[in-house]
Amino acid sequence: MEKNSNDQIIGKDRVRSNHQIRSNHQIKRRYQLICVILAGILAALLIVLLIILPPSKGEVLQFTDENGELLEGSIAEKTRIKVNGTEIGMIILGENKNAPVLLVCGGGPGIPEYLLESFYPSVLPRHFVVCYFDYRGTGLSYRKADPEEMTTEQFLSDVDAITDHLRERFSADKIYIMGHSFGSYMALHAACEHPEKYEAYLAVSQVVDSRESELRAYDYMLEQYRVEGNTKMVKKFEEYPIRTDEEAYRKFCTSGLRDQAMHELGVGTTREMDSVVSGIFFPSLKCTAYTQKERIDLWKGKIGANHFAVTDDCFSSNAFEAVPALEIPVYFFVGEYDHTCDKDLQKEYFEFLTAPEKKLFSYPEAAHSPVFEDGDLTDQYLAEILGAG
Repeated sequence: MEKNSNDQIIGKDRVRSNHQIRSNHQIKRRYQLICVILAGILAALLIVLLIILPPSKGEVLQFTDENGELLEGSIAEKTRIKVNGTEIGMIILGENKNAPVLLVCGGGPGIPEYLLESFYPSVLPRHFVVCYFDYRGTGLSYRKADPEEMTTEQFLSDVDAITDHLRERFSADKIYIMGHSFGSYMALHAACEHPEKYEAYLAVSQVVDSRESELRAYDYMLEQYRVEGNTKMVKKFEEYPIRTDEEAYRKFCTSGLRDQAMHELGVGTTREMDSVVSGIFFPSLKCTAYTQKERIDLWKGKIGANHFAVTDDCFSSNAFEAVPALEIPVYFFVGEYDHTCDKDLQKEYFEFLTAPEKKLFSYPEAAHSPVFEDGDLTDQYLAEILGAG
């Protein structure tokens, strides 16, 4: 009887042991399954990351001839120079390194002008040795900075130093200077302060009076939505009475609604761009002329630039009052669908501005980036300018 009892105990122990083994096996299998799933998720995330933010050495594409060989006499480089206590990054492009030099003051501030060149290859390098530099604290020049120290005076001092660097490097007594959007605020003042250093000023989507420009753009977009019968967008716009409410004005100018409307109506960055997110942000993450770190720094710089003192200066400036005259030739490039910098305001300032020579070049199908939107017209206009020069 005692033996039977012991056998029963042993049998129960074996059953419990078998149950425990099976339970341990199940736990192990579940753990392995969870590990496989997690590994799969991580692998998928890594693949997505590599697609969105592909690795790169950050090298600029070289110019090649019809045989795919390096174009003799061309220049395509990314470099950095010391300027006023910081490093300024720049990309220099030219099919002929003996061509006239063009310093480009880009828009933003914070979004490198070179991005537009990479998305919409222009004819600028066909006519010039083009220097696309990034303002201090942004793009290739990114360093964490005190916003209050990012002043107009500091930025203009940087532009002047870069100008002198290019004049010395390319043995040029004078160079050309171009400003696009925010960059036209910088370039206009640079040309005014140092006319002896520049052959001419090329104004692309000139900033004139940002407040008046924003009011006109608001009225235009609201009217377009009323004509279309888009009551949803009309209602959203009417939530911002920007002509009578200062707080509403400030909120509208930095709102997603403004960007959405401008690009929906084809009056934003380019005529065809749907939004800054799909047209600039995501493509910028894939721009292999920048390393992964540089692409991340680019957007860190853009966020910081929104608070720069120079940004406020630009948006409170009035070109009619600040620069009524220039001592060098001036050429305006105006997109007829530009409401980021109101096209009519640009034309009014062009007529007002006194200069030894001036001409306005119109782009019937372009918006805020005409030089990049219509290469054929740009080619024709630049040939005329340089031929005159």
